[in-house]
Amino acid sequence: MLFNSGKFLLFFPLVALVYFIIPKKVRWIWLLVSSYYFYMSWNAAYALLLFLSTLITWITGLLSEKFAGRTGVRKWILAAGVVLNLSILGYFKYFNFILQNVAGVGSRLGLSLQLPQFDIVLPVGISFYTFQALGYAIDVYRGETKAEKNFFRYALFVSFFPQLVAGPIERSKNLLRQVKNDTVFSFDNLRRGFLMTLAGYFLKVVMADNIAIVVDTVFGDTRTYKGFYVILATILFAFQIYGDFGGYSLIARGVAKMLGFELMENFNAPYMSRSVSEFWHRWHISLSQWFRDYLYIPLGGNRKGTLRKYINVMIVFLVSGLWHGASWNFVIWGGLNGIFQVIEGLTDRFFTGVRARLGIDNEKTGYRVFKVILTFILVDFTWLFFRAGSGAMAVSMIKDVFSNFNPWILFGEELYTLGLAQKPFMVMIYSIVAVLITDIFKVKGVNLYEVVEKQQYVFRLAVYLIILAAILTFGAWGGGYNENTFLYFQF
Repeated sequence: MLFNSGKFLLFFPLVALVYFIIPKKVRWIWLLVSSYYFYMSWNAAYALLLFLSTLITWITGLLSEKFAGRTGVRKWILAAGVVLNLSILGYFKYFNFILQNVAGVGSRLGLSLQLPQFDIVLPVGISFYTFQALGYAIDVYRGETKAEKNFFRYALFVSFFPQLVAGPIERSKNLLRQVKNDTVFSFDNLRRGFLMTLAGYFLKVVMADNIAIVVDTVFGDTRTYKGFYVILATILFAFQIYGDFGGYSLIARGVAKMLGFELMENFNAPYMSRSVSEFWHRWHISLSQWFRDYLYIPLGGNRKGTLRKYINVMIVFLVSGLWHGASWNFVIWGGLNGIFQVIEGLTDRFFTGVRARLGIDNEKTGYRVFKVILTFILVDFTWLFFRAGSGAMAVSMIKDVFSNFNPWILFGEELYTLGLAQKPFMVMIYSIVAVLITDIFKVKGVNLYEVVEKQQYVFRLAVYLIILAAILTFGAWGGGYNENTFLYFQF
């Protein structure tokens, strides 16, 4: 059940209405049933895997707390829970990938390996709920949260439908605590949540889905579209994935807010970053923090010297790439993001000295804009590998950029042959500008959502109606529309 589907537009109001009508002591049960129904709408069998992951980590937490003081036993308990959960994820996400690579290595060695290929369907959202459940088990082991005795309340924490299939990846210290407390209906929550939800739909169906038409056209026919077509499509993909994933996260936060739950912010004006390291503090924040707390710091973080620090950074981003998909282009994407951060760290002192000699003020607007643009170029270069079907395809497209000098396509009618006519193409551009303006205000400390919320009723209503009209008028709706799934559902 997609957020941008008619089914969800019927599902959520019904869930919310019943939730606030029934007695408080059974509301969490209604949410649990609703969450499993939401997940089973894709494939009922998927719920068994969700249940199994939940059961394993729940038992892991209980046993870890029961054997408090026996460090050796608790380590084995945690290790078993982690291995079992990652084994489930590994089978569904990486088994065929491993077999393909084993066969490939064998072929290079002159061996003909007839390995079977299994028809394995990746369960939607498995990477997200697996990491959320593992985070809970590790937090209990560390003594940072108490083990939840009620299995079904814990099951709601893992399966909470607004953020189940694409995050944010919540922590037990935040969401589980809220699940255990009663929530009450609030007009403030309804108003704020509704505005976030509208903004999320704008990002998804007005910006991301319209951009997708152009991006899919170029990436789907690289023999025809070369040179500056590749540059344009890669730049647009940066905003497509931002609108798609950022839009999902806003809808998730807005829907949860209307029910009285507070989910963490997952995106914070990422394309206003002045370094790749800063970008990863602003992009997919919940995943970045998960890797920081459960992989980077346990590996030693920056506590064991400069070399070890950068090795740890590379490990984290290579794993992050693999987390995103069982394909080498994702590993390359993650590796490039890690390499850029290592280079930033190694050259920081040198460039600090250069700026001092040249009298460049790091906080001057001109230099800040330069850093933002440079960071965007680096990040966007990595997005090419993320979007391409393979590393070889990405390299081929990069070569095509340099072998086909055709910048005039950016100023001619050729732009309107990429799937969007002139008017919808301009709407797409205006939507990108609107999002960038919103983010510029945000980094300056002005949250436009909060500004709107503080206005009088008539002004707020006008804003709601304007956004809603934009969604209905310029969004990817109408004849021939195919409900586009969210990009991160595949991860």
